[in-house]
Amino acid sequence: MSNSISGNSVQPLIYEPRPSSTIDTGQKGGSFEDVLRTAIDQVDELQANSNQQVNSLLQGERGDVQNVMIAIEKADVAFQLMMQVRNKIVNAYQQVSQMQF
Repeated sequence: MSNSISGNSVQPLIYEPRPSSTIDTGQKGGSFEDVLRTAIDQVDELQANSNQQVNSLLQGERGDVQNVMIAIEKADVAFQLMMQVRNKIVNAYQQVSQMQF
């Protein structure tokens, strides 16, 4: 989907993880660690892309503030999602560690 504002293309704010051969959805026995590691790498990539775009804008190499702001928001939303996943994992670990067998 591509919209146009003053000739600049605007990408949707929806975070869509790119397909990867290392991610399995459980059908082929992919490990939780692989899925989590790939998700963390994707968040890191979004953060690096955001930082690169901000630096380019500050150095005057870019003039499209809208796309820079979109990249920043994508990185922020992805990071917030990753933090919520981390919180759920920590909570699950705490619950399991409190169980008595």
